[in-house]
Amino acid sequence: MAIRSNKAFLMVATTGSPLNYSKLVDIKSTPDVGSAPNMLETTTLSDEMQTFIPGIIQLDSSGLQFTANYTKTDYSTLKSHASYDAGASGPGHYAIWFGVSSTDGSPDGHDGKFSFDGILTPTVNGVGVDEVVEMTISIAPSTVIKFT
Repeated sequence: MAIRSNKAFLMVATTGSPLNYSKLVDIKSTPDVGSAPNMLETTTLSDEMQTFIPGIIQLDSSGLQFTANYTKTDYSTLKSHASYDAGASGPGHYAIWFGVSSTDGSPDGHDGKFSFDGILTPTVNGVGVDEVVEMTISIAPSTVIKFT
């Protein structure tokens, strides 16, 4: 059965064990979560066709990019998680969750959770006449994206 996209959330975790996640900001889009691995050619002169083995999974060089509406409050929240800023303690713990609780409507990820560590960078997008001001949340993953 298909699921709707309007119950997708960008989550951030606190450190410690277990990690406790909360919604970071409301988002308008998520990136692809993973991709096909690079194909490493193993063909020899004895083969009748090309042969391959899977290599590493390669993401777009811009990392994982999420789109959100710009508000001063949300941008400030994102800046507080920006790991490259002075004084930051390193990569944060993030996740994409699909699904909400039927009892209170809060994110619960019952349709899938994809977690990873990474370095977050928020940017405000350029604007034109009669447009919504948006921002891009780029996260450079520093771990494998895990499905839970």
